[in-house]
Amino acid sequence: MSFGPPPSMYTQSALAADQTRSRRRRRLFLALAAVVAFVLCLGGSLIWYHSADRTGARDAKAVKQAPDDIRETVEKAPVSPEGRLVTEHFTTVPSSKPVYAPGTWATGKVVARAVADWIEGYKIGTDYDKTAWKLRLDGHVCAVSRDVTADGRTAVVVQPPPAGGSGKAADSDKEGVCDEVVMVDLNTGKRLWQRKMPSADFAFVTNTGIALTRSVVAVAWGQGSVAYDMDSGKRLWNTTLATSECHDSGFAGGRALLALVLCGESTDARYRVEKLDPRTGKVIWRYSVSNGIQAVYLPSADPPVLAVAAGDTVVTDLLTLDPETGRRRATISMRGYDTKCGQESYPGPFFGVLDKCDGMVVGRDRAFVMSKQNLDDDKPADSITAFDLAKGTKAEKFEGRPLQTVVPVRMNGDDLIIYRDSSSSVQPAAVVDWNPRTDKETPYLLFSLPTDEEYELSDPEQSDILYEQGHAFLANRMLERDEDSPKDPVLSLIGVGTAGLKH
Repeated sequence: MSFGPPPSMYTQSALAADQTRSRRRRRLFLALAAVVAFVLCLGGSLIWYHSADRTGARDAKAVKQAPDDIRETVEKAPVSPEGRLVTEHFTTVPSSKPVYAPGTWATGKVVARAVADWIEGYKIGTDYDKTAWKLRLDGHVCAVSRDVTADGRTAVVVQPPPAGGSGKAADSDKEGVCDEVVMVDLNTGKRLWQRKMPSADFAFVTNTGIALTRSVVAVAWGQGSVAYDMDSGKRLWNTTLATSECHDSGFAGGRALLALVLCGESTDARYRVEKLDPRTGKVIWRYSVSNGIQAVYLPSADPPVLAVAAGDTVVTDLLTLDPETGRRRATISMRGYDTKCGQESYPGPFFGVLDKCDGMVVGRDRAFVMSKQNLDDDKPADSITAFDLAKGTKAEKFEGRPLQTVVPVRMNGDDLIIYRDSSSSVQPAAVVDWNPRTDKETPYLLFSLPTDEEYELSDPEQSDILYEQGHAFLANRMLERDEDSPKDPVLSLIGVGTAGLKH
């Protein structure tokens, strides 16, 4: 039986007619004159604040990274938080079946999307929807990593069509198998290398994950794993069921490489987490997860943090480990919180879910976690709590606003970048920087979103939300056409940058 992506007709992205696109396009960079006036009135104080903030550097300073390090961008405040449109892309959906778009990555020049069986890059600038490049793949994307190298590379796993020789039928046993790794330069769209994964007959879209750490790309699919040199594509090591009764269920990358190892059958599954030497696959330390755990996620490899579901399928606790020894440091209850681990709105655990917890971000000494939503319109819609990783205690808290949800996006040194959605045309969406040590909030971008797309774009379960090198990007993961206007293209991606101080 195949567990690949559901059959679909979305193998091409059609160009929309200018007239149709212009009808659907909505200006992004102004909310109302009241918002602009508010921003301009605040302009002097915002600039002063950032000048003061720059004199006292963040605790985690920006350091020069090697090209194959996993990128950790430290942002500076823009000269003005007033937003303007820098990219916008529409895709034609040819049938009533959704088109899956599981990956979004950005550099300083290009924002790229993995859609169906291609990856496409769009220029960031005033052209709004100018395609920089398009890379056709051998099949649908099966797994993506959010990791990007310092020089702008990432990798995906692809589901190539079953092989069949000339005049021969395709091998049905290979149907739906995800056994091809592709390394891509996001700035140019160049396919740097492509490799066939060994003994990957049971790698499917539902169980395959990919992670990047310094100089290494690692893939696991529940019954095997393989690691490649990031530059050359040379295979460094691999495991199969024949080598052990336990097997790598998935990886988390970044500054280190963690493996989630599964032993036994699903009814009697036992989990352990191992820190690996990325170049050799040798175990540096291992931590055995208690019996009775139904699921384990790895939201961070360094510092190592586990999100576990004890007696349930929803995350109940965070476990923080010592990065040098693997010993448990603290247990943090997630009652009242929403980590959103494995909750992306696909019809299954598609495209790799082990390291994807969209309701939390892990920093050097803090874990930042969303609270569950508050339905009372007079109270903050939610909040983000910072937990001390060493002690397991609550340290700081960032409150949302009534009807405005806040979502942790990523670390910015020791600060946290947060997305706050809009509640009205007077209260725009915002990207802000939060310093938990001083509790200061600094606006980075203020903007409005298309009214009929705002809910989906602002929901981390439905969309990728990024902030990279002064630009915010929001991208739907499932593209579905409007059956009342089936020929109209649908919004795939929108990007915002600063309007600057020009007038």
